[in-house]
Amino acid sequence: METKLKMVYWKGEKYWVGKLVDHPEIMTQGENLQELEENIVDAYRLMAFDDIPAEHAIKEITLVV
Repeated sequence: METKLKMVYWKGEKYWVGKLVDHPEIMTQGENLQELEENIVDAYRLMAFDDIPAEHAIKEITLVV
C-alpha cells in the first residue's frame, strides 16, 4: 500500500522541524532533511498502525500552559 503525505517543514535554530498537513498532531524533527523525513514516516507509522487492544480506556487530561 502506498500513501502520499504532505509535510510542512522549516529550519529551526538547531534542527529541521516538520509536521504532516493532514495530521498536524504528527510532528517531529531531524538534524537534516533526510533524517526529518525518516522520523516523520516513523511517527506516522506509529500513529496510524499501532494496534490498540480491544479492552482499552480513554482519559482526558488537562494541560496548563
